[in-house]
Amino acid sequence: MKILYFYSYFSTPKGSWGTRVYEFASEWVSRGHEVTVVTAIYSKSDLSTNKFIDTQYFNGIKVKVLNIPLDNKKSLLRRLWTFIQYAAVSSWYALTTPADIVIASSGPITVGIPGLIAKYMRGRTLVFEVRDLWPQGMIELGILQNKLLKSIAYWFEARCYKAASLVVALSPGMKSYIEDLHAHPNVVSVTNAANIALFSAAQRLDSTSPFKPRKYAIYTGNIGEVNNSRWLLEAAEELKKQEREDLAIVVIGDGQWREALVAEAKQRKLDNFIHIPLMPKHELIPLLQNALVSLVPLANLPVLSTSSPNKFFESLAAGVPIIQNTDGWMKTFLDKHQVGFTIPSDCAKALCDTIIELDQAEDKRSEMGYRAAEIARENFDKAILAEKMLSALFGTDHQT
Repeated sequence: MKILYFYSYFSTPKGSWGTRVYEFASEWVSRGHEVTVVTAIYSKSDLSTNKFIDTQYFNGIKVKVLNIPLDNKKSLLRRLWTFIQYAAVSSWYALTTPADIVIASSGPITVGIPGLIAKYMRGRTLVFEVRDLWPQGMIELGILQNKLLKSIAYWFEARCYKAASLVVALSPGMKSYIEDLHAHPNVVSVTNAANIALFSAAQRLDSTSPFKPRKYAIYTGNIGEVNNSRWLLEAAEELKKQEREDLAIVVIGDGQWREALVAEAKQRKLDNFIHIPLMPKHELIPLLQNALVSLVPLANLPVLSTSSPNKFFESLAAGVPIIQNTDGWMKTFLDKHQVGFTIPSDCAKALCDTIIELDQAEDKRSEMGYRAAEIARENFDKAILAEKMLSALFGTDHQT
């Protein structure tokens, strides 16, 4: 089967971003399928090129690299312009690349443009993969406020779903949203995955780590409003108030709020709020494995309760308990399997108290970590989920 995958944030494990497409496509290639990915250059990926359009190969995956830089720290207008550029250039590949299945992976939802072109102008089978609920997320964040633009965005979202023979949702919450609101008859939930072999192999923490001998809670990823990053700074301050500066909040990543939060921590003399720049995944693993707990914070918005953060699955694979703050599927999952905690998103004291509790309960922490690793092996291994999605693609292909 020939698969054409439109995804603008492609990265390999050498980058500092999610590797779902790389991992899944690698599995599919190993089974004899041909996969072509059309991508841009995201600031957190490991891709680079001096050409406007470059063809590169990763583990048998053919990757068309469009030299269109994507960076979440840019202004909204700059980002919208790059999304439009990507959609426009990708449309050429929608018209010219042989494919049995075309996957358009959103967000941004503008990736639906080449998907729709492949569907209606070339008669390809379209699969719409939903990573974020656009435009609902932008509306709840207050980014998209114009009534006309809202109407256009909702119309386009509905058009993408209607054109798709299959919708792949990255969480059970997204699946329910799509089924309830759009009544799509063929929706499957395939969450993000974890490279179990990579994240479960025990690694020692480097003795030169800047926060030794402290114990710490770890956050990895974007630093900004969507990720409720200020909550982490406030938790560090609360730890200081309780005279537990032996416990640190370690934040690894970049984003719109990074400079401001790091400067504020310095001003408040919170040396237990430790920022580390982006790093490749293989360097991140020992820091994650040796943490007391992994933090998965999100802004208090209904749409974000459907999120499927990479860090959630990678933390489970590393055998680390999780603290998160949404009321959606992640809360249900943590409660069911007893591998973490859900606490209010506006309460830094609750976060602080939970970290202290875990520090004082080594046996409980170890039991939770063991269960987390077992569950990750059983449910979130990249090979298992790649096979689940491939089976769904085959089912769609056979229907057409």
